[in-house]
This record gives sequence, structure tokens and C-alpha cells, in this order.
Amino acid sequence: MPLLIRAARRLEPLDPRLARETYLQALEAAMFAGRLGRGRGVLDVAEAARAAPTAPGPPRAVDLLLDCLATLLTEGWAAGVPLLRRAMGAFEEEDEIRWLGLARGTAADLWDDDATHALAIREVELAREAGALTALPTALNHLAIIHVHDGEFATAAALIEEATAITEATGGAPISSGALKLAAWRGREAETAALIDACVEDAEARGEGMLITLTEYATAVFENGRGNYAAALGAARQACEHGGLVAVRVLPEYVEAAVRAGNPEDAAAALERLTEQTQASRTESALGLEARCRALLSDGDAADELYREALDRLGRCRGAAQLARAHLLYGEWLRRERRRLEAREQLRTAHDMFVSMGAEAFAGRAERELLATGEHARRRTLETTSELTPQELQIAGLAHGGLSNQGIAARLFISPRTVEYHLHKVFTKLGIASRTQLHQAGLKDAAGTTASRPRSGQWYFELEDETAADASGGEPLVCAGGVARRHDAGNA
Repeated sequence: MPLLIRAARRLEPLDPRLARETYLQALEAAMFAGRLGRGRGVLDVAEAARAAPTAPGPPRAVDLLLDCLATLLTEGWAAGVPLLRRAMGAFEEEDEIRWLGLARGTAADLWDDDATHALAIREVELAREAGALTALPTALNHLAIIHVHDGEFATAAALIEEATAITEATGGAPISSGALKLAAWRGREAETAALIDACVEDAEARGEGMLITLTEYATAVFENGRGNYAAALGAARQACEHGGLVAVRVLPEYVEAAVRAGNPEDAAAALERLTEQTQASRTESALGLEARCRALLSDGDAADELYREALDRLGRCRGAAQLARAHLLYGEWLRRERRRLEAREQLRTAHDMFVSMGAEAFAGRAERELLATGEHARRRTLETTSELTPQELQIAGLAHGGLSNQGIAARLFISPRTVEYHLHKVFTKLGIASRTQLHQAGLKDAAGTTASRPRSGQWYFELEDETAADASGGEPLVCAGGVARRHDAGNA
């Protein structure tokens, strides 16, 4: 970072625009280095950037992003958020991929789910259009993390598989953060532990302290899901002490873990820190999470009103995983208030949402709470009539979206013959004759957008169980690791 700051200062009288880009590059490097960096890290860069001259002409998206990050880091959220909103609007029209990842991450820190999703989609689109095989896996990983947040685990898994296939084909470094977040939310112990070890090893080798913070965040989610609150609190505390801007995303986990572990003082301190950011942001997601956390520290009618506010706000924005958590926490509170009938309603909703997503640990937690109310969790009874692998599901979705076999092959880095082979298997399983009949399936495209909402009498697909890779002949599958079961929407 010191070298980049010195370079930026030398560029100021020669090329102010390039100087500002260099400051932003230094700031990005400092944010990635995090706890493994030297000196004051991001603060040193932010202060240097604040002192730099403005670029001539109208501010570019990169100028707005530099100004907002430097202001946020030196003056706080209230001062930085208005500038941040201007920067996000500029980046939604940006044609350069270079800074989109940093802009998307900043939007996530703002709790702006719509901007985060839009920028992630834009990042993937630009990487595909440019054929940027070094940038595309990172962009796919970012998009996968957003789909985890949205409770769309099957879509996230397909994007992660595609990113992995590209890095393996090009010899690039593996990107594990998306897979780690997915494993943590699924609650799979062995997979989560292995990915944590891999991420920490990569972080230390590359000097990326931010990645260590993300492993602590994933650990907090995983342990909260299992009800191991002391371990979740320890991980969340470490992340918030060393995590910089990324730590804002950990604070809801911190509050929940601290309350459940019997440390209300810690929870109150984390809530105060969270409130500074959520009140500056004032998005539905931010205020919904604040209400949920505040409810955990409240009693009586105040707690009840806060839980209802959290459900209302989180129900009006993206992020189904956090909404399901709100139903779970409200149900747990209602049970302890001896309001069993109301508790069952909230816990059934939470359980059904978690099962549908594939969040196994949280589903188990909801099921245990239901048992404590005297009710058993309902099991799935839908008749399975056909199975699609994630690879087949993804190819079918792309075909439904209008891509030719050649286009699908280019998108997934497989041969057209392999695409033809898998489409033939899809048609056989679905009992259809051509791609023109795929509209009946309610498939999703590569970005996770539902192509058509299934109605009664139509079929829809849902990824349920992990299974071994397809054992069929031909070239290896790019995406494997789950089962998509076909169900009649009228029986859902």
C-alpha cells in the first residue's frame, strides 16, 4: 500500500484521473489485506485519498466510489452513505468491469440488496461478454453468495460449479468463499470445516485478512444454525474486532450468539454498532435486521412488536434466508412466552423455508423447537417422478432462455455434443420431445431469474439432496452434486 500511495501522489500533477484510480487500487488492496496488512491500513489510504485533488470534469463512477469509501472510513457511515448511493447509481450503468466487484461489496455493506444483486449480475454479464476467464469465476462467486443470501442454494451451487470448472480449465487459483458460505448455511460440518481450513491457508499465503474475516463470519452462521452459541460468539467477536467494513455483515450473528450465550452486554454493544450503520442506510433489509436484533434484547410487547416489524421489513426485500431466521427467532420467543399456537405457526414457516432452501442445521433447530411445542415437523411427501442433475437443470434453463447448443457450450465451457447429450437426457426424463416444451418446467436462467412461474398442472424443480456425480459416459460434467426433483405445482 505505501508504494501505491507514493505512486498516486506522484501522479497527482501529471494525471489526476489516474492518480485517483491508483488511490482506489491502494484502498482496495488495504481492505483485502485487513488484519494482515501493515500500519493503519485503510485509514492511511483513506486520509491520503481525501487530500488528493479532484479529477477534472464530471465525476466518474470510480471517483464517486473513491470519495464515498474515503469519507465513510474517515468520518463514519452517516457522512459516507449519501455519497455511496450516488456511486451505486453510477456503477449500474458502468461498462468497465474493473471496479464492479468493489462497488458490489460496498453496496452489500450498505445493506442495499437490490443494488448488490444488480451490480453482481452486471459483473457477470460484462465478464461473459469480454470472455474474461480470469474475472468470470470471481464474478460468478460473488453472484453465488448473493443467491445464498436469497435462499436459492441450488442456483448458488450451479454458479459455484461453473466457477470451479473455469478455474480448473484455466489453471486459476480456486475461489472458495462462495462454497464456504453455502456450506455454512447448509450446516454441513465436514464440508464447512474443510473449506475453512482451505480459505485460511489461502488467506495467509496471499496476505488477505478479509478472507479470514469471511471464514469467521461463516463459522458464526454455521454454529448459530447448530445452536452452538458460544462458538458462534467467539467467531463473530474475532470478525468484528479485525474485519473492517466487512464486519458489518457479521453483527446480526454477533447479537444472536451473544444473547443466546448469556452475554447481553456484548449483544447490546454489537447492536449499538449495528444501529449506527443501519440507521444511516435505512434500507428495508438494514432496518429489518436491526429490528430482529433489537427484539432479541427486548421483552414483552416491545419484543413482540419488533419481531413483527422485522418480519414485515424483511418480507419486503431480497434475502429469504434472513427472513426465515426472523420467523425462527420469533417462534422461539413465542414458545418461551408460552404462546404455543402462535409459536407453532412461526416455527412451521421457518422449518418449511429452511427445508426448501436446504439449510439443514437451521431446519433441525426449527424442528427441535416444534417438538418442544408438542408438534412434529411435517416431512415432504411429494411424489418423485423424475430427477435432473444440477448440470441438466442448468442446461435446460439456458435452452429455455433461448441459447443454442453452441451458445450453451460456450457459456459452460463444454462441447456442443455434450450439451446435446444432456438435453436428450432432460427430454427423456421430462417426457417431452423438444426444447420448445421446456416452458412447462418453470426453470431458471443462469442468473437465477425464474423463466416462468409454475401453475397448477405444470412442473417445477427443486434441488434437494446431494448425490454423487453423474456416472454416465462422455465428457465429465461441469455441475454435479444434487438432485432436482420434479413436482406438480398444484400439489406444492
